[in-house]
Amino acid sequence: MFALQNIRISKYFLPLNSLLISHSRNLDYLHQIDVNPAAKCDATIQHELDSCEKNAILRKHRNNVPAIRTILENLNATHLSQTEIQKLQKSLQLELLKLPNKTHPRVLNYGDDPKELSRYNKQTEFTFKPKEFSELATKANLFRMDHLGNFTGHKSYYLMGAAAEMEHALTEYFLTKLKSVGFRLMSVPDILPKEVIEGCGMQTSGERTQVYKLNSGKCLSGTSEMALAGFFANKIFDEEELPIKVTSVSRCYRAETSGLHEEKGMYRVHQFTKVEMFSVCAEEKSEEMLESFKNIEISLFDKLGIHFKLLDMPPSELGAPAYQKYDIESWMPGRQMWGEISSCSNCTDYQAKRLNIRYRTANNEIKYAHTVNGTAGAIPRLLITLFENNQLENGAIRVPTELRKYINNIEEIKKEKRLPELKLVKHISSPKVTDT
Repeated sequence: MFALQNIRISKYFLPLNSLLISHSRNLDYLHQIDVNPAAKCDATIQHELDSCEKNAILRKHRNNVPAIRTILENLNATHLSQTEIQKLQKSLQLELLKLPNKTHPRVLNYGDDPKELSRYNKQTEFTFKPKEFSELATKANLFRMDHLGNFTGHKSYYLMGAAAEMEHALTEYFLTKLKSVGFRLMSVPDILPKEVIEGCGMQTSGERTQVYKLNSGKCLSGTSEMALAGFFANKIFDEEELPIKVTSVSRCYRAETSGLHEEKGMYRVHQFTKVEMFSVCAEEKSEEMLESFKNIEISLFDKLGIHFKLLDMPPSELGAPAYQKYDIESWMPGRQMWGEISSCSNCTDYQAKRLNIRYRTANNEIKYAHTVNGTAGAIPRLLITLFENNQLENGAIRVPTELRKYINNIEEIKKEKRLPELKLVKHISSPKVTDT
């Protein structure tokens, strides 16, 4: 990983507190470098920065390498005060943290398109035009999303009756399966310090951030992966304790939404329920763990009978922390589109170095762990694909066999009694209370 642990700039010693920033593992040996002021920056660092810049551009990530070069050049200036040095050191740390992870060699030549690896189950055939989830569920009095802007905000929704029961059935289905293959269930907080979220590779500031920030300075979690990773921060495990596999159900909060027609309704919303998988493992085991996560996801969705495809994602779709990533997309016939329902990523030591998650080998060597994460189920999108693929011409929804035992053995979801309409008012006044 990109590690500038100690850099000697001119006569000044710049410690970065063993801050190991990601891109090239080849920089791990740079424990101390003398930089010739005349040369502005050591040739070895320049070479690695070139590599970092190439990687950032390939991943369509913000290229901040020029800013790093400028800071290093400024640190070569003579007659810098201690305050100026400390300010530049802090700026360097912040810029290094923004660099993306290294990219798996397998995907370097994918361009901008994912590679489809396989498809599962047959596409549902209809003798009628299939409806989109919102229309299906609204007509069955199971879903409400309209006219909520002044009440719960844009992109909010209510699930009611059997739709709400299906949400819990899916959650129970995923957790039952995950616990049977060695995952430990954890309940996690939804409010986190920004340092934990940033340590996972998500920016909490800027115009394009997806993170909700509270007045206290803390943030709403975008996925339980963040809280799970934070739980293991600043810990050292014995290698025989690894791998650790945990799962959690949480509400996920995302500030971004979409105005695209195909992503209307519940497809992309501000908050939703998700079942997450997370692992801390030894450095040589993370690729094997990623394959395990991928196979678990395939098994979970295959048993639900939905038509889906497995994608190996290109560099431009890896975000900042992922070294490699698989996506799973399901066919949504009401929308006539493929929609992402799951993913899993190998983040190598990108998160572990930021959160200080380490392990002790049998030779008593301390190493940074690797982290792997995966979505067992993003509930709203699974409800979309299950409702749309299992709809009947009369508007009923067939419940997949695997879920029936979690929903009172109901075979079909039918129209329910209409709930009272939600009426918005500007002011609510309490009734007057008189003495008797």
